[in-house]
Order: sequence, then C-alpha cells, then structure tokens
Amino acid sequence: MARSLDGLVLAPVADQAPGQVGTRTRFTYHQEDGRIWAEYAGGDVVRGHLVGTREGDRIDFRYVQLKTDATTSSGHCVSLVVDLPDGRVRLDETWEWESQAGSGTSVVEEVPGA
Repeated sequence: MARSLDGLVLAPVADQAPGQVGTRTRFTYHQEDGRIWAEYAGGDVVRGHLVGTREGDRIDFRYVQLKTDATTSSGHCVSLVVDLPDGRVRLDETWEWESQAGSGTSVVEEVPGA
C-alpha cells in the first residue's frame, strides 16, 4: 500500500474545463485509518471539501465545491494512489458530476515542499 496521505498537499497536473479545479487548486489531505477527507481551493474554486474511504490503494469519495461565480456543484470520484519514483504521491482519478452532466479523468500529484 502507498503511504498515508495525511498532511499532504496535492495539485492537478493539468487544468480541467473552466469553472472546475485546475493547476492553481490545492488539496490538503487528511487520513485516519480508512477515512479520507480534504479541503481544497484555488483557481475557480473558492472552497471545496471531499470525504470518503480508502481501502489499500483505492480511494472512493464524494466532493462538493463553491465556485467563484457563486454556484455549487458535487460529484463522486474513485482514485488510485500511486507512489512516484521521486517519493511523491500521485492520484489517478475517475470522476463524475452528480449535480450536473459530465465525467472524466484527472491526475493530482503531491506538491514538493508544501
């Protein structure tokens, strides 16, 4: 199993569609036993929260966010935790909106020195 995510700061490696998370968004993760949660903000996201569970290297969570245009959105995501050769952590994510149409994949990686 990859190491704990507790206290790690991760960021997307690429921008998503406008109004979603992007390279300026920062996620601060917490982990206690099999529970995962995070706060995130940056770019088009004023404030976001995610909460879920982790079994081995698989994370299953729901997210909700407030955007700069004062709209909210929510969805579901399943991530695979990967240890990178340089010691950082990457999450390979498959997500789907629940409050609107749309789905996709994304990658977030640990921010060095954060």
